[in-house]
Amino acid sequence: MNKIKPKLIGVCMLAVWFVIVVAACSNQASDKTNQEGSREQQNQNEGGQEPQEVGYPEKLSYWVALNGNVSATMKSYNEIAAYQELEKLTGTKVEFQHPPQGQETDAFNLMISSGDLPDVIEHNWANVTRGPDQAIKDGTIIRLNELIDQYAPNFKKVLEENPEFKKLVTTDEGNIYVFPFLRGDEYLLTFNGLTIRKDWLDTLNLEVPETIDEWYEVLTAIKTGDPNQNGEQDEIPLFIDIKGTNLNLNNAFLGAWGITSMFYQIDGKVHYGPIQPEFKEFLTTMNKWYEEGLIDPDYAATDGKLKDAKVTGNVLAALPTYTGSGIGRYTELMKEQYPDFELVAAPNVVLNKGDRPLIGQKDFPFTGVGAAITGSNENPAETVKWLDYKYGEEGHILFNFGIEGVSYEMKDGYPTYTDEVMNHPDLPVTQAMSKYAIASFSGPFVQDRRYMEQYSALPAQKDAIETWMDTENDRLMPPISPTSEESSRYASIMNDVNTYYEEMINKFIMGVEPLDNFDSFVQTIKGMGIEEAIQIQQAGLDRFNKR
Repeated sequence: MNKIKPKLIGVCMLAVWFVIVVAACSNQASDKTNQEGSREQQNQNEGGQEPQEVGYPEKLSYWVALNGNVSATMKSYNEIAAYQELEKLTGTKVEFQHPPQGQETDAFNLMISSGDLPDVIEHNWANVTRGPDQAIKDGTIIRLNELIDQYAPNFKKVLEENPEFKKLVTTDEGNIYVFPFLRGDEYLLTFNGLTIRKDWLDTLNLEVPETIDEWYEVLTAIKTGDPNQNGEQDEIPLFIDIKGTNLNLNNAFLGAWGITSMFYQIDGKVHYGPIQPEFKEFLTTMNKWYEEGLIDPDYAATDGKLKDAKVTGNVLAALPTYTGSGIGRYTELMKEQYPDFELVAAPNVVLNKGDRPLIGQKDFPFTGVGAAITGSNENPAETVKWLDYKYGEEGHILFNFGIEGVSYEMKDGYPTYTDEVMNHPDLPVTQAMSKYAIASFSGPFVQDRRYMEQYSALPAQKDAIETWMDTENDRLMPPISPTSEESSRYASIMNDVNTYYEEMINKFIMGVEPLDNFDSFVQTIKGMGIEEAIQIQQAGLDRFNKR
């Protein structure tokens, strides 16, 4: 027997060691491949199946605030004909959960903090603390981009055909987080502004005012001229709608100075309206009008019912209001007792005759309202398919116009509301419409211009939209998304600022606080950190512009 030399033994041992290492590496690579394949398969199971392999969910729990037009005649969205039809088409039974009216924000926050979430939450997510991106990170809601690509062909087409929509519904971090409420036409973005009694102006031989000075002259004439011809000086020339920081309906006045009551931009630079010198000029004007009795002395304590009573009592001359619930509704309410009643839109106010208005009222196609799928939803792909139905042609018609042959008829390709909606014997148009569709408020669908063309059918309403649209509005801020860190700090600052602002604005207008103290008011707001809040808004605007 030959002896094996030590050198040969060493070579053999090295070869065996090499085979073992290679095998081990191969096994590790195989395990990694299997893990990655498993992860890929899991991703496919969660959101990567072909659309035809996914059905509609059997049931969904759906949290949404109950719109006032619906609650006037119904207890739940389950009673709206469009949702009843959707259940027939998809087989999905929806349990709508409606928070107590007037307590929606508190109920939402309590629900989120509890972690006991429904499958879908319809809400204004732009106002959520720390923003929608953080809500995704926290697992409260889920990112929808990939699910939309694979299970929402209708909504995906809407975004592809409307890049502006996609920019608005996508966060700075690239997340799409809701099936949004989208106003589908420029015509739908402007719907409120200043109105005035044209029949009273005719009585006094006056024209619709355009400038601040003309408004002063007209309001003074109304106060002293007895335009309602009852022999009493009971006319209220102007009602202003100032609720906290919401001067939106008063932008038609405040906008004359080129500012708003919150944040606005000029050439991409953010400003805060109430600390500008122009805001003092606005307050000075409002204070003068108030002291001379041109503004309703009880404006701050006037709710919707009392405001209605002043209009229908034939004592209120001018007010900011809406095309539908204002011009249309008041015209209907007044036609029997006061057949000459004519409420018309006034242009957004300017300082100098012939100037083009800088700021009025205009919304963006998307402002944050939409249906998000929560992290508790066990069937996200099926839910996406269900939500997507509303963005297709049939769903679009269903949720804008309701049931064919009942709430609308198709005439020469135009979905035309029937008398059941437009001339209901017992209900105003908004409430009658809400029995069948959701076009008159909001939800996850694209609002149709043809709804507004019929809803605002009166010549005065159509003229109002065109009149209020005639403004620049490029200073208005888009719906921006602060980061989670910015959001917390911003909320802390603005809670203090808004509380102080709300306390002071009516005092300035009513003369309780001398306007000589305006500089002190500005310094107090600056001391609360408003300049940091401006920086946060600026950062958000810069990111938005880069989307």
